[in-house]
Amino acid sequence: VQLQASGGGLVQPGGSLRLSCATSINFFTIWAMSWYRQVPGKQRDVVATIAPGGSKDYADSVKGRFTISRDNAKKVVYLQMNSLKPEDTAVYYCNSRLNNFPWGQGTLVTVSS
Repeated sequence: VQLQASGGGLVQPGGSLRLSCATSINFFTIWAMSWYRQVPGKQRDVVATIAPGGSKDYADSVKGRFTISRDNAKKVVYLQMNSLKPEDTAVYYCNSRLNNFPWGQGTLVTVSS
């Protein structure tokens, strides 16, 4: 299984980015999928989760700013990030909510003026 996150980059505070995670997960539709982020020296934290039925859950720090979505036909998970803050700077990864699959390389998001 491969999890390939993309779409990161350098953005100013208040800006937006859309991350994508292309997967090769079999039976993709049965998995709750999540976006995680990690700052060097700290643990990897879950940011957003989307269930197979489409219900969504967010960390308090990103509620109202981030939106997770999925395309089951393409086996892709997205993270729309708006009103970005410097504290959102991290490497972003996707995986199942249960972390069943090998971690991919992630994509770096840097929020800075």
